[in-house]
Amino acid sequence: MQPLRVGYFGTYRAEYSRNRIMIEGLRQNQTTVVECHETLWRGIEERVDAVAGGWRRPQFLLRVVSVYSRLIWKFWRSHRQFDVVVVGYPGQFDVYLARILCWLTGKPLVWDIFMSIYLIACERNLDRRHPLTVRLLRALEWLACRLPDRLIIDTAEYANWFWRTHGVRRERFRLVPTGADNRVFQPLPLRAGNQQPLRVVYYGTFIRNHGVMNIVEAAHLLDHGETFEFILVGDGPERAAAAQRAAALAISNLRFVAWLPQAELRQLIADADICLGAFGDTPQSLMTVQNKIYEGLAMQRAVITGDSPAVRAALHNGEEIFLCERQNPVALAQAIQILALDRNLRVRLAVQGAQAFAQRFTLAHIGARFRDALDEFIRAR
Repeated sequence: MQPLRVGYFGTYRAEYSRNRIMIEGLRQNQTTVVECHETLWRGIEERVDAVAGGWRRPQFLLRVVSVYSRLIWKFWRSHRQFDVVVVGYPGQFDVYLARILCWLTGKPLVWDIFMSIYLIACERNLDRRHPLTVRLLRALEWLACRLPDRLIIDTAEYANWFWRTHGVRRERFRLVPTGADNRVFQPLPLRAGNQQPLRVVYYGTFIRNHGVMNIVEAAHLLDHGETFEFILVGDGPERAAAAQRAAALAISNLRFVAWLPQAELRQLIADADICLGAFGDTPQSLMTVQNKIYEGLAMQRAVITGDSPAVRAALHNGEEIFLCERQNPVALAQAIQILALDRNLRVRLAVQGAQAFAQRFTLAHIGARFRDALDEFIRAR
């Protein structure tokens, strides 16, 4: 394998798991990654506010000019250090500038599109509140998809969505799964014996596609004695509603925990008997395999998540992961009961899930898939 030099470009979320995994994965596969990055967004809520009209504020527009000016300067100083430019997630606006700079310097351009911000806006119902802005966002994303020489996405289902929605030919995509950072998420000893209560853990951003209310309702169905303990970690748009519902039902076996430092979260996962993925039925949820699923597998824990073609394409149901019907608290409660009663199945899922992760979804494996996609493209030029 010949050394490759990649310029990772844009205002991408530097701490977001997808970008960290892709960059480190490349570095583990004889690739030099030069990060040409500037921070524009202060968080996901600022992105939502921008779609809701915040982009018109003079102070925001001035920040955009300042950030992109610095980004141009960084690119121009460093472009001789890389062979190909990759726009990181999210890059729906960055790819316009990257295309111009790549034309000027003769560099090939690849975009890890990963997710549609137009679809995210629709799933947050912003198209109802701000229809004109969201229609503009769709048009910008439609054109953005046509600017790079190659597109990267995590699942075939998502590539098909881009074909149906934006008319982007599926052969323009290469698939690179999400995976997890195995430097952080590693197997730890399983809890000894049939300890009570059985601990079920969810962590995440409480967004619609996670279907957290299904977890709350399942906890209510299993709220008898001290058999189960549900712990929901994190924050997000649906946390307040989930907490209100739990209080209304007077659920005694469920507690909410604010975001934890990484070391504490890792320990909490290690102490879990079952880790939960996503149970919503939004397009976004159905087309992706959430990062928390891979992290649970990496730590050798039994993982339950909602059924979908995307998950089935990545993992074997009943062998590496346990699937249940989405938007169905009864089905989720039944899945948890099955694993609670069958410790051998629970342990087998944990062990085989960890083996699947080690064989297909580590940083090195993800980086190899990404590197192969870049090499194939460069050879074809």
